[in-house]
Amino acid sequence: MTFTAGQIADFLRGKVEGDPNISVNNFSKIEDGKPGTLTFLANPKYTHYIYDCKADVILVNKDFVPEKPIKATLIRVDNAYEALAVLMNMVEKQKPRQSGVSSLASVAESAIIGNNVYIAPFVCIFSGVKIGDNVSIHGHVNIAENCTIADNVIIYPGVSIYKDTVIGKNCIIHSNVVIGSDGFGFAPTEDGTYQKIPQTGNVIIEDNVEIGANTTIDRATLGSTIIRKGVKIDNLVQIAHNVEVGEDSVIASQTGIAGSSKIGKKVMFGGQVGISGHVHIADGTILGAKAGVPSSIKATGQIYSGYPAVPINIFRRSYVVNKNLPELHKTIIELTNKVKELEKKIIG
Repeated sequence: MTFTAGQIADFLRGKVEGDPNISVNNFSKIEDGKPGTLTFLANPKYTHYIYDCKADVILVNKDFVPEKPIKATLIRVDNAYEALAVLMNMVEKQKPRQSGVSSLASVAESAIIGNNVYIAPFVCIFSGVKIGDNVSIHGHVNIAENCTIADNVIIYPGVSIYKDTVIGKNCIIHSNVVIGSDGFGFAPTEDGTYQKIPQTGNVIIEDNVEIGANTTIDRATLGSTIIRKGVKIDNLVQIAHNVEVGEDSVIASQTGIAGSSKIGKKVMFGGQVGISGHVHIADGTILGAKAGVPSSIKATGQIYSGYPAVPINIFRRSYVVNKNLPELHKTIIELTNKVKELEKKIIG
């Protein structure tokens, strides 16, 4: 699809600087922009690329002040990164989508299938499943008994959705996600073995959630594991039984959340964060990469890092000390030896 700079500016409510009639039909990165494409500048670290960029149109923030002439046409917007996302989503929605049920799919007679649904070859849909309108289910997806999938959901290849799962509108579930597998529940016995505790609950995924590839979300022992609306989960994340993740939270790759923990709204977890079981994380909490949280965080909107996680200002001071430990250790040994020498002189 081809758009002029003027059309793009009107759509984004931005302002053109340069030729409003210049046309683009694709996107590119600012460091290797090509003629006929649109790119953007949001991170100041990339500013130096804009002066030699060969892309024809560049989205920039309204307050961007160039240090020298720029060949490309600029479109000034409030937030270049957000504007790019809006524009790319608009283009994506214009692309034709597949529809129809493959003869190679297995769909139970009792399953209810909505309008304009795509079901690819080798999909397996069991009894009692309800599929909404405009849903796309790609190859080798398994949807077990009594699941509900709302409108406009995309499920990519290899996803397994266990029985009784509920998935809201506009969700995107990437390849090899497992939703509703058993939570890790075992009761120790007197002879040292473990008795499995049946996991009789389910998983509820609310609207506008995106779940990255190879992530697992366990069903509840009793009740529900709940992912609230607007949550974005990266690849390779583990969410245990009876966890609740609050609205509009963002969880990066390799994070693990143990059972029955309650995560507040609008939290941000970096990669490899670990959350112990039965803890509460306050709204707006930010956890740096590899942070470990053994107990609840009650103050809202705070930044934590390290293990055990501490407020970021304490972590930074501790890091400086830790980095200098070899020199500090050497100094302590030298001072200890000097003290011993002084003691010998005094005693002698």
